[in-house]
Amino acid sequence: MSVHVNKEVKKVTTHTLQKMKSVGEKISMITAYDYSFARLFDEAGIDVILVGDSASNVMAGHETTLPITLDQMIYHASSVIRGINRCFVVVDLPFGTYQANSKEALASAIRIMKETGAHAVKLEGGEEVLESVKRIVAAGIPVMGHLGLTPQSIYKFGTYTVRAREEAEANKLRNDAKLLEEAGCFGVVLEKIPAALAKEVSGSLVIPTIGIGAGMHCDGQVLVMHDLLGINTEFKPRFLRQYLNLYEQIIGAVKNYVHDVKAKDFPNDKEQY
Repeated sequence: MSVHVNKEVKKVTTHTLQKMKSVGEKISMITAYDYSFARLFDEAGIDVILVGDSASNVMAGHETTLPITLDQMIYHASSVIRGINRCFVVVDLPFGTYQANSKEALASAIRIMKETGAHAVKLEGGEEVLESVKRIVAAGIPVMGHLGLTPQSIYKFGTYTVRAREEAEANKLRNDAKLLEEAGCFGVVLEKIPAALAKEVSGSLVIPTIGIGAGMHCDGQVLVMHDLLGINTEFKPRFLRQYLNLYEQIIGAVKNYVHDVKAKDFPNDKEQY
């Protein structure tokens, strides 16, 4: 018999996510960037919404996540918060708002919490960002970590291929995950790493792991909404399961609309006052 912690709670919190891990219930997470989709996802029973800095790619059309600003993230997160009732909302700290020093990191996190009403922040990196994690957590703000492929470091990696295949990088990831847990993170995203490593790390931590391209043994999964819903068609990594082809459906619908307007078929007698 499967236990459904998420059905028992009025609001999903860090405590809920911890409980879900302890009873073996997987955590579902999806990105959202606006009110309308957040409302739909919340109603569908999603556990966590991530207001990802992937907004830089899918909402603004940038090649990387680097250009998006803190003000833009706050705009997206505020919109999402107005759409939800029960799910937990995590907001990415964008590139350049926490790397310089822990004081700046805390100031960025405080702005997100105060100006959006979100529930937690997420930042990329391990040992390098520990001081920031500790400082933000000490201020009472929940922090989610992010290891493996960290898109804000894309120019350092030079490629979006799988991370931590080599032993040295795998060891650093194991160590970083432990350090993030000890620093007070309530969870950690593992992106594009070998499934065996993700399984090992998930087993070694008390806090939940959320995988993206990290196999089935993480405590939860996250996908970008535009990928899951088939709005993007160019992006087809092995880890992506596309649940809908909105690209075709939307193009078809709008083509029909254009046709009907040109053919003077829309609006008809019944569609006017």
